[in-house]
Amino acid sequence: MTIDAVGSVSAAAADSSAGASLYSTTPVRTPKQTLDSETFMSLLVAQLRNQDPSAPMDTNQMISQTTQLAMMEKLTALSTTADENFSLQMRTAAAALVGQNVTYTDAAGASVTGIASAVTYAGPVPQVTVGTASVALDAISGVTAPTG
Repeated sequence: MTIDAVGSVSAAAADSSAGASLYSTTPVRTPKQTLDSETFMSLLVAQLRNQDPSAPMDTNQMISQTTQLAMMEKLTALSTTADENFSLQMRTAAAALVGQNVTYTDAAGASVTGIASAVTYAGPVPQVTVGTASVALDAISGVTAPTG
């Protein structure tokens, strides 16, 4: 009787462990690296939900946290606008170089001057075509008016 009980327990354990390995998947969760308004609101709701009813949250503190949320949202929007503005300024500056003599340092360390003939905006930094070379806008060290 003991052997059967042990045998049935070990068989059940083997079945459950086999089933667990076949069907268990570890959920993959990537933690957030930034705080956004959704995270802030979740924290505020959790704080309100878990507060002591006999000593509720201070109204001034709640208003302060709500104000901080609004400020964070506005700063995020401002940061996005500033990034877009900088990108637009780089594109405008690169486009203005077409037809100009530009100077840049090549991979060998030599200073090269040529006429910018085209600009591409495929990457994060505009690429200026000088002769047959594609040069990043931030690698251009000088601009002169074409002679002619």
